[in-house]
Amino acid sequence: MSGELRIDAVEGLDRAAILDSARGASVIDISALSHVDTAGAWFLIDMQRGIAAAAGTTVEIEGASDAQAQLIETVRRNMPPEEAAVLPPRTLADRLEAFGRMVVRGWRTFVELTSFLGQTVATIAGIVIRPRRLRLTSLVHHCQEVGLNAVPIVALMAFLIGVVLAFQGAAQLRQFGAEVFVVDLIAISVLRELGILLTAIIVAGRSGSAFTAAIGSMKMREEIDAMRTLGLDPVTILVVPRVLALILMLPVLGFIADISGLIGGAAMSWVELGVSPAVFQSRLVSNTDVWHFGVGMIKAPFFALIIGIIGCYEGMKVGGNAESLGRLTSTSVVLSIFMVIVMDALFSIFFAIVGV
Repeated sequence: MSGELRIDAVEGLDRAAILDSARGASVIDISALSHVDTAGAWFLIDMQRGIAAAAGTTVEIEGASDAQAQLIETVRRNMPPEEAAVLPPRTLADRLEAFGRMVVRGWRTFVELTSFLGQTVATIAGIVIRPRRLRLTSLVHHCQEVGLNAVPIVALMAFLIGVVLAFQGAAQLRQFGAEVFVVDLIAISVLRELGILLTAIIVAGRSGSAFTAAIGSMKMREEIDAMRTLGLDPVTILVVPRVLALILMLPVLGFIADISGLIGGAAMSWVELGVSPAVFQSRLVSNTDVWHFGVGMIKAPFFALIIGIIGCYEGMKVGGNAESLGRLTSTSVVLSIFMVIVMDALFSIFFAIVGV
């Protein structure tokens, strides 16, 4: 081969014709090539493999300068394998091993979360004993972020849920002439379950992911390591204000969701069933136990603690690349919502046993 083997020349070469003409060759002589770039080196290696495969013998590349030889060797080391390895079919043992690894990872995550929860609670207890350690400015800032700024979306969501419950309940109860009981349906569903549960899910997707992203970004930039170097506790500075802000503001958001849900249900009941706001209010007060509202409020701090702990914990696990930040942010949202639903189910069982 002679001339210059550059990318523009490689593009116009007929690989099949060259392989046919070189059939039986044992050497590729490139001493007359004045210049070879990366594409040219790839072409030479590809020809070497093709001729060797057709002839069933070894083919050598000779006549290369030192620079050309280094380039060809570098390209050769980075060439993909000629044939991808065929993965053997998964056996029952492989599936059991994968399941076992998943169980171990889940258990390890549970233990680490429990440890992180204990560390956070111990830090909060220390702040109760020494209130001066509380970062009040940070706490107020996070209360605004997770509470005040979330009011519009929470109120709108709860209002629409109340509208949907009233509309669907009216369609079913009208068949039995029991339209007035839609008030009880809306009150119990919103106050006891849907108001606080959907608020917690909204907060998990909005604030929990924000906690993971913010702390994870600091972890990527090694700011948390710098805090530890300066003798500052990241849990006290970063985690406790966020968790306390959620514990304080989620009951408030739950209350706003309850009021919005009842307003939406009352509006749809008036439009769809002719139940006036006065009748709706009278039946709500007379037939709805205050414990339905109390059950929802009791759940709120526990949901807030779950969301805050998981969001901060996943942020602390972020590595030094953006891929881990995105993956752990998604994990934070999914795990928070899952644990909130599990906790809600446990509360439902508990209140059913105690008769509330």
